[in-house]
Amino acid sequence: MQPWPAKICVFCGASRDLPAEDIALAEALGRVLAKAGVTVIYGGSKRGLMGALADATLEAGGRMIGIIPEYLVDLEIAHRGLHELQVVDSMHSRKRVMMERSDAFCVLPGGIGTLEEAFEVLTWSQLGLHSKPLIFLDPKGFWDDLERLFASMAQQGYLRVPADRVLQRVTRPEAVLDALRRMQPTVTPEALELAGST
Repeated sequence: MQPWPAKICVFCGASRDLPAEDIALAEALGRVLAKAGVTVIYGGSKRGLMGALADATLEAGGRMIGIIPEYLVDLEIAHRGLHELQVVDSMHSRKRVMMERSDAFCVLPGGIGTLEEAFEVLTWSQLGLHSKPLIFLDPKGFWDDLERLFASMAQQGYLRVPADRVLQRVTRPEAVLDALRRMQPTVTPEALELAGST
């Protein structure tokens, strides 16, 4: 029986010299997803958390698919040991393909690129353009400041749902799949009206 979600896209950093505990977190998530029979989709790099995730998933017998823009193949050092490396023409195409090919999303520590990818998924969810869940795997409070920002947005009327519904978190890789299966999309009535869904 095929698991659900069958394909999870993981957003995470590809920088060098990242904290060892974050590297270990990416590796642990890769092993958990491989054991569950979930295909992992990610940004296609062999560096940083991306590389650690890919290597651990592959070593555990999991399936890895990388999506990378052509101009980042050399810059991010594309991982050549994946089951599939899809080279696309732009960052916009990368995000679109990730969205189309994935059932759900998981966010690890990362930088501006990781935020951009996660924000697009969250934005489209709030607009009712998809119902794919997104979870932050965050055992050490890396995303605490972001949750405080969301809470401030909600308090001032810029966010129509509670901050902890937008930024939903788990602290253990083993909890990721169960959390994703339980989650509801963060669609708001106002967004649905804007989208012409009501």
